[in-house]
Amino acid sequence: MEETEKESIESASEEISKEFKTLINAQDLGSLKQLQNLILGRLQDSNAVLSHFNEYSEHCFTEVSADFSRNTRLLKSMKSDLDYIFQKLRSMKAKIMSTYPDALPDNTTIQALDQRPDLEMPR
Repeated sequence: MEETEKESIESASEEISKEFKTLINAQDLGSLKQLQNLILGRLQDSNAVLSHFNEYSEHCFTEVSADFSRNTRLLKSMKSDLDYIFQKLRSMKAKIMSTYPDALPDNTTIQALDQRPDLEMPR
């Protein structure tokens, strides 16, 4: 009984597969396969271009990263030097103001003195 059951299942599945084959147009299936191959080719080309771009970007980054880190260190050094200079200037200015209170003008005097026209401004 098991053998006849297997045979009936095989015949039924063959019949169903034949019916499915009649539902699908072979020409449409061929065109779908061709379009899939075309898309696959384009995706492979895009992948190759992106891989090349990534390699190029990595190469450029390795060239620039040393300069970038060196310049960053230089800027940090310059900032600390400028902070030190401005700190010294503030202390010198405080000493001068304590010794000679009229030596440096205040804000109102600076505004009164700076009434001259700006020659660099276009009219």
